[in-house]
Amino acid sequence: MLIGQRLREIREAKGLSQVAISDATGLVQPYLSRVENGHTVPGVETLEKWARALGMPLYVLLYEGEGPPQPLKLSRENEQELWGDSERESQALFELRQSLAKMNDRERKILLSLTERMASRSRSAEKRRAEPAREPG
Repeated sequence: MLIGQRLREIREAKGLSQVAISDATGLVQPYLSRVENGHTVPGVETLEKWARALGMPLYVLLYEGEGPPQPLKLSRENEQELWGDSERESQALFELRQSLAKMNDRERKILLSLTERMASRSRSAEKRRAEPAREPG
């Protein structure tokens, strides 16, 4: 459901007019109409004002389920994939993410290329170590 349609349905269910919402939020009535008709998408601050005017928490405007939405629970495997198996790996991934956030796209591509080459070399070296030694014959 579109946010504007949801806002209108909730407002009408509470028996409120756009003028009442305008008075409570400080938003002008033509703007409220544009939002409810789907011509304008409101920002979070506007939605917070609207939720207060409707007397409900913000999540109700965005979520159609019963009660507050539950946080996403990651399986242990997904968590390990995201953050690593150890505290040291977790810290390294955290620092890497911070550094990536400071890079531009070109720098990220270079780093990714370098990382892929290093991982490929590491896998090749592991394969060589795992192969049985050949006896001279």
